[in-house]
Amino acid sequence: MALRKIFREFMNKRVLSPPLLTARHCSSAAAAPNIPHSAKKGRLLTGVTIGLVIAGGAYVSTVDEATFCSWLFSATKLVNPFFALLDPEVAHRLAVSAAARGWVPREKRPDPSNIGLEVWGRKFSNPIGLAAGFDKNAEAVDGLLALGFGFVEVGSVTPVPQEGNPKPRIFRLPREGAIINRCGFNSEGIVAVAKRLGAQHGKRKLDETSRNPSSSTDEVKHGGKAGPGILGVNLGKNKTSEDAAADYAQGVHTLSQYADYLVINVSSPNTPGLRMLQGRKQLKDLVKKVQAARDEMQWGEEGPPPLLVKIAPDLSKEDLEDIAAVALALRLDGLIISNTTVSRPDPVSKNPVAVEVGGLSGKPLFNLSINILKEMYVLTRGKIPLIGCGGVSSGREAYQKIRAGATLVQLYTAFAYGGPALIPQIKAELAECLERDGFKSVIEAVGADCR
Repeated sequence: MALRKIFREFMNKRVLSPPLLTARHCSSAAAAPNIPHSAKKGRLLTGVTIGLVIAGGAYVSTVDEATFCSWLFSATKLVNPFFALLDPEVAHRLAVSAAARGWVPREKRPDPSNIGLEVWGRKFSNPIGLAAGFDKNAEAVDGLLALGFGFVEVGSVTPVPQEGNPKPRIFRLPREGAIINRCGFNSEGIVAVAKRLGAQHGKRKLDETSRNPSSSTDEVKHGGKAGPGILGVNLGKNKTSEDAAADYAQGVHTLSQYADYLVINVSSPNTPGLRMLQGRKQLKDLVKKVQAARDEMQWGEEGPPPLLVKIAPDLSKEDLEDIAAVALALRLDGLIISNTTVSRPDPVSKNPVAVEVGGLSGKPLFNLSINILKEMYVLTRGKIPLIGCGGVSSGREAYQKIRAGATLVQLYTAFAYGGPALIPQIKAELAECLERDGFKSVIEAVGADCR
């Protein structure tokens, strides 16, 4: 029976290994890390959880696949408390390792039809994506897409490997649903990431060829280079580099062949001088050079991957006007709004952890980022696809981002706290919001609050 086979695979892979309760923008590791002494309680809790899963084996044979899938995602909530006991970076390494090995639930249920959309000639099954920072080194792309994300963005990837800033550099604020990080582009570098993406890409191509030897190129392609979902690659610069454009161009030359879209990250607050690249002249010069690096490469019928810029939420009206002018003049393919903030809005300002230097993400960022999103949608006259990022923890908030001008939505911190169970919940809530307000699709709702 198919359901019994699913359960056997689930137990063989131990899919209820760590839910992805992580810290934003922290380092990852290919091998399963050593667990500190403080995690023994967590191991006991995990053992109890796996025992509960085994006890649920009889349940598997009595339900359909969709019901079992729903149960499986809900069951991941049981181990969330375990991750709260761990150091944020240890939790993150465990989560990446689990996703890389397939020890996470796989979404078998189709997405609601009203949340599918087409952007850049690619068909997204849903507009909910995982922001850059979780899978910095492209170790777990398949596992993360299998969770049900419409797209996953890896990186930021720097040309040369670098350790990032000294530890500790990740600080949880659980009561506020927030995280402060000052990781500083810790990365294995573009060579390591290219090898990993190349191997994954080759395997997928082989699988696709064996399953469907004759495919038409006349229709919109479902998914992208990462198979059923869309893969974005976020590019960063090295801390000691004096030529930012050369760093980003190197990333384009090495990684763009594996990407459905590329992102120039000029907005992390944890790399000295990086945000200065958001100035009108600096941004225009940078984008022109990176576009040239991309366009000088040989591309097939699909053409080069779209190029986006990720901006900060801590920008003045004049800054936003400058960025919008550059984006329109150079026909930029999109903007991601926004990165983390250096501000400490209430209630974070009252938390002792607020004194830590770094970028703030999570719920307190929502209002700031959505205001910037609305303003940029108006400034670009709705001509450029925007990705709304910052503080999304529900389908209702994803819907608010869409009404504010976002074509796609990313999350991270809420996923870090809520684990895989959050993904189907957000998608279902979003579909309900669209239907309630009479929108037949996501595209119909984009910018509704700005019209």
